[in-house]
Amino acid sequence: MPRNRPLAAVLTTVVLATLTAAVTTAVTTAPVAAGTAGPKTVIANLFEWNWPSVGAECGASLGPRGYGYVQVSPPQEHVRGQEWWVAYQPVSYRIESRKGTRAQFQSMVIACHAAGVKVIVDAVVNHMANTDKSGPGWAGSAWTHYDYPGTYQVQDFHHCGRNGNDDIVNYNDRYEVQNCELANLADLDTGAAYVRDRLAGYLNDLLSLGVDGFRMDASKHMPAADIAALRSRLSRPVYIVQEVIYGAGEPIGPLEYTGNGDVHEFRYGKDLARVFRDERLAYLNNFGEGWGYIPSNVANVFVDNHDTQRDVPGTLTYRDNGIYALANAFMLAWPYGSPTVMSSYEFTDRNQGPPSDSAGRTNNSTCYSGGWRCEHRWPVIANMVGFRNAVAGTGVVNWYDNGWQHIAFGRGSAGYISINDEDFAVTGRSYRTNMPAGRYCDVIHGEKSGSGCTGPVVTVDSGGWFRADIAAHDAVAIHAGARIS
Repeated sequence: MPRNRPLAAVLTTVVLATLTAAVTTAVTTAPVAAGTAGPKTVIANLFEWNWPSVGAECGASLGPRGYGYVQVSPPQEHVRGQEWWVAYQPVSYRIESRKGTRAQFQSMVIACHAAGVKVIVDAVVNHMANTDKSGPGWAGSAWTHYDYPGTYQVQDFHHCGRNGNDDIVNYNDRYEVQNCELANLADLDTGAAYVRDRLAGYLNDLLSLGVDGFRMDASKHMPAADIAALRSRLSRPVYIVQEVIYGAGEPIGPLEYTGNGDVHEFRYGKDLARVFRDERLAYLNNFGEGWGYIPSNVANVFVDNHDTQRDVPGTLTYRDNGIYALANAFMLAWPYGSPTVMSSYEFTDRNQGPPSDSAGRTNNSTCYSGGWRCEHRWPVIANMVGFRNAVAGTGVVNWYDNGWQHIAFGRGSAGYISINDEDFAVTGRSYRTNMPAGRYCDVIHGEKSGSGCTGPVVTVDSGGWFRADIAAHDAVAIHAGARIS
């Protein structure tokens, strides 16, 4: 049922001050011990960041905060233009783009590895450029539609002969989805040995530069067997996550691809947005496989990504401020799937590209200025990465909800979170945990610093109980790594 939020406007200032305080103050370094415990599985998607900025961020923030991976945007030569999507229109496989040179890319990988962060590349392997742009490419390569000299010619593409322009129209037709063109993008014949070998050559080149994994863009538009054939040609085992957008009743679904690796569970972010905006948080008590999603061990989840954040109001984004921070806190606390945190830039037009100079080169990312929002650094989100690492391998215990917008749950004996998305404060309530007695830093509002905490301290008694007052649209979270005594 729709929610009535008469106090929302009044509470906006409170939410911003509480949950996104660091948006107004750039943080140049992070506490070294913020998120180092446990396996590091959280991915930070630094969308359209240039290579020097990614390398610097791995050392300054991602590594110290406990992020395990950084996902970077496509590094190959692309068409010229200012739009965000030019990176998804390859014209060659030279590692030369508006984000930097091959040498800068390799330096970035080395810097991230030194900080303990692995690198995932967004790999565009389904298609080449369309007719929206003309040559030459970013690095000077000549090209025309279906002719990419030295790489592909017309015979290397699908030509499905449908709909008057070869474009996909009917997503209920498997052949059309995987053999026609996505928005006029030249669709590679990924079933052909030459194309598979050429694509594998590109991916192996990236592996030679130290890359640790790939996000396979537009995987739904390639048969799962074609992706398996690509994987078999790789020089070493890597992490793979595939973009397969679920569509109700469609013949191609995410489960087909799980044999190749992880798959994006797109329903997760859409449903989470709907629940936080219009329904009851109490409904989240079996969120994940209980909602019909793919198995948790092969699911990659996110509140938003570079595509869905342009599909508002169906998705929560940086514009939602406090509620966005709360949704990310829930994602990082809840055990379903492997989470990716979005880090983006401000945009007013759906096609708007990243902050750039007059020549089209992507500007250095200066967090909280110049258009860069740096959601991965927002205090709630960054601190909850440490929570995620601390509770790894534990199940949900001691679930509580009030039937509406106030929920709480533990993760084994390693962590506990309470989220109050009501329009009023919850006061005087005690929460039952499985955690050892002690004093813990509330990582929603502060972080462990030496033997103290920069924010409120929560005391768990010998019976595992603690008492907390939680403001409207706010939360409290504690974990074993944030115990101060």
